[in-house]
Amino acid sequence: MKKILIGLFAVGMIGSAFVWQESTDEKTGNEISVPADSEIVFQDLSFEKALKKAKETGKLVFIDSYTSWCGPCKRMAATAFKDASVAKLFNSKFINLKIEMEKSADGPVVARKYGVRAYPTLLFVDGDGKLVKSVIGSQTAAQLLGVGKSL
Repeated sequence: MKKILIGLFAVGMIGSAFVWQESTDEKTGNEISVPADSEIVFQDLSFEKALKKAKETGKLVFIDSYTSWCGPCKRMAATAFKDASVAKLFNSKFINLKIEMEKSADGPVVARKYGVRAYPTLLFVDGDGKLVKSVIGSQTAAQLLGVGKSL
């Protein structure tokens, strides 16, 4: 009986370690399932809906302000945003948005409102739309962790 309980406990622990979240494949735009906390999960919300959700949850909105032609933006998306420790912190602490500043509906509005002139620019905004912190330039996983923990 003891071996069976230990086996069930182990299966339960392993099963709980593999929680899946929905994400969007950046290349195809298709919805995919990824292991929770394996990368930052950017939500498919308008800026206004993200602010509303932030107000309801008491979280800040994290915005990755990028352009399709920005090399450092692509590098950060492929590295720091896929770091497990960064993902765990950002997925639990923030409403995460990726906003293409030139082509998306919210991009030009957000760029004007927060003075985004360089890419990437990382914005942290409260539920009222007040800018809490802005970070300009590509960040390593360690730098992102530092910023995320400071807020």
